[in-house]
Amino acid sequence: MRSQARAEAGTQAEADPLTDAHRAAFSAIENDPNNQLYVAEVGGDIVGSFQLTFIQQLSHGGSLVAQVESVFVAERARSLGVGTLMLELARKEAERRRALRIQLTSNVKRERAHRFYERLGYRATHKGMKLYLEPASRAGKAER
Repeated sequence: MRSQARAEAGTQAEADPLTDAHRAAFSAIENDPNNQLYVAEVGGDIVGSFQLTFIQQLSHGGSLVAQVESVFVAERARSLGVGTLMLELARKEAERRRALRIQLTSNVKRERAHRFYERLGYRATHKGMKLYLEPASRAGKAER
């Protein structure tokens, strides 16, 4: 699937050029065995994608956790089962790797997405928090 994601990146570059930061991210993900990108195709058209990351944690006996990120299904492909198939694939991979759990976050405004995830068995069990960092610190150039 990684090669499909890179092929998609090339296709997108023709219509909407990727930045150097995007290219670096694709490369880092491709070279990390704990990160995978997946794309969904319908009739040869890419209609969905997600990232699956595995995190080794210290709690729960040093268990592995699967994190689903950047879930996207094209509007024209919603309610066709694409999202369900993508998340079933993520779950199967998490089970194959013997992860303790699979988790994801979703913007609080996306109520339709929350209902979808709940139908698949996901439950809102924690309150997530984020702290966005200044661009200089993301680039490793923060002043002290």
